[in-house]
Amino acid sequence: MHRLPSQAFEFVRYNGGLDTEAAYPYEGKDDTCRFSNASVGATVKSQVNITFQDEDELLKAVATAGPVSIAFQVASDFRFYKQGVYDSTVCKSGQKDVNHAVLAVGFDTDEDGKDYWIVKNSWGASWGVDGYFNIVRGKNMCGLADCASYPIV
Repeated sequence: MHRLPSQAFEFVRYNGGLDTEAAYPYEGKDDTCRFSNASVGATVKSQVNITFQDEDELLKAVATAGPVSIAFQVASDFRFYKQGVYDSTVCKSGQKDVNHAVLAVGFDTDEDGKDYWIVKNSWGASWGVDGYFNIVRGKNMCGLADCASYPIV
């Protein structure tokens, strides 16, 4: 079952916060939650959900609020991304098709005039461009604007 970043923000909000990295380091495996109120490093007051498929609103949020969590569909051709602007003919752009959460951190336009998002992935610094990728902007590529949100901390 896939979960969305907005659901994670709600979980943190209603459960009293999020532990610090020092108190609860990432282990990359399924396990029982060991959250402790004694080591809260951050809380969530509320969240902002970007209007469904509205890349203009997403752009404004990234520009003014900072990084925005987005979910999109990882298709077979994405796994081998190395550089450039990802513009897939394989991935789908439906809300039910998204299967991976990442962080939109910026936007730009390449030398050919192609608008793109700058996105941080979670697959480590050896993947993509130091752990980041660029994906075409303005086409809701792979559903990236279907489930975008950010927390108010």
